[in-house]
Amino acid sequence: MNNNIPTILYVDDDDNDVVLLKHAIRSAQLNFNVQAVNNPEEASAYLDGEGPFADRKCFPMPSLVLLDLKMPRMHGLEVLAWIRRHPLLKRMVVIVLTASNQLSEINRAYELGANSYLVKPVELSSLVEMVRGIGHYWMTLNEQPMLAARV
Repeated sequence: MNNNIPTILYVDDDDNDVVLLKHAIRSAQLNFNVQAVNNPEEASAYLDGEGPFADRKCFPMPSLVLLDLKMPRMHGLEVLAWIRRHPLLKRMVVIVLTASNQLSEINRAYELGANSYLVKPVELSSLVEMVRGIGHYWMTLNEQPMLAARV
C-alpha cells in the first residue's frame, strides 16, 4: 500500500453503493485508497485499528470518513457521535453521504459534528462530479487536522 495515497473509509451497508462509489472515483480519475466497511462495528474496529484492521500498512488511518446513515443495528449518527467522543478521532473529517434529505437528520448530523452532509445522487455522472468535488475540496484544498497520537 502506497502511504502517499490518501485513504477514505466508506461506511455503508449497501455493497452496490460501495461499488458505485469506487467506480465514480475511478471515473473521476482520483487516486484514493477506498477502504469500505459494511457496518458500524467494523467502522469502529477499523478506526481503532483492532481485530482484522490492526495492520495499518494494509488498513491505513483514513484522511476522511464517508458515512451512510441508514444501517442495521446502529444509525450512522451514532457512529458520528462515537467518532466525536473518541479522544484520538474527534478531529477526523467526517462527511455524511446518505440517501436521506430529512432536515431533522441534516441538522442532527451537523449538531454532532459532521463536516459536510451530502445526499447520494441518483445518476452516476452526478456521483462522479460529487466525488470530484470531495477530492478537490476535502483532499486538496482543505487543511487536514492532526489526529491525536496514541500515548
